[in-house]
Amino acid sequence: MKTKKLHGGVEIPVIGLGTYKIGNTDEETYRAVRTALDAGYRHIDTATLYENERPVGRAIRESGIAREEIFVTTKLWGSDILSNRIQEAFDGSLSKLGLDYVDLYLVHWPVKGKLGFTWHAMEQLFHSGKTRSIGVSNHLVHHIEELLRDASIMPTVNQMELHPCLTQKDVVAYCNRKGIVPVSWSPLGRNNIALLENEKLATIGEKYGKSPAQVILRWNVDKGFVTIPKSSDARRQKENLAIFDFQLTAEEISQIDALNRDHRTGFHPDKISF
Repeated sequence: MKTKKLHGGVEIPVIGLGTYKIGNTDEETYRAVRTALDAGYRHIDTATLYENERPVGRAIRESGIAREEIFVTTKLWGSDILSNRIQEAFDGSLSKLGLDYVDLYLVHWPVKGKLGFTWHAMEQLFHSGKTRSIGVSNHLVHHIEELLRDASIMPTVNQMELHPCLTQKDVVAYCNRKGIVPVSWSPLGRNNIALLENEKLATIGEKYGKSPAQVILRWNVDKGFVTIPKSSDARRQKENLAIFDFQLTAEEISQIDALNRDHRTGFHPDKISF
């Protein structure tokens, strides 16, 4: 598994498993994470909001894979920021996961008026040694600039909705300038944008003997993103990993970039409430 180096030297696998609504039950979630780990995934992404940290943690612990070989991300939810329960929320996530530490802890969404306060608390968590790195998720440029005003640690990543119909060029460019690694959630889009039926992606895929999904994930990697596709299907999980035997040309990357429609399938970061 290829990795990218974050601030501070921590290495993050460039493909991970997204677990939002990956199973209808804890057992389904557990099985999905176990099949992913068996297939070669070494990066698992969860969050307090997903309410699945227990089965995710159990799958990691029971996988037989050394803990230090698996990169684990979880996230801080906005209501815990508003109620000033950041430390308690973090401790709760560790307890549910059944782990001594996580590799990356993220501010899940920006909470208006609380950005600097939240980041200061995140820095304290980092200094506790129980998270190897800290970052943000769904933050726009103005959110990051605000939290950095009194910060002593730069966010290592910004996890955001990124796919060919939502390229977020301004945010990505800003993150690249700051050395913040873009991480794409929902990289394959959702049904309402039908990326996997796109003719341009299919045509590019035919050249390499790859599916549209594999083309999109390779586009992510070629643009320097870390990507966390979600699938509970063992065959698709393996397919999503099989993208390191080809590389897109600059022209093909531009053609995929041109599919951008600024089409969000999730919340706008300035409009979410908790």
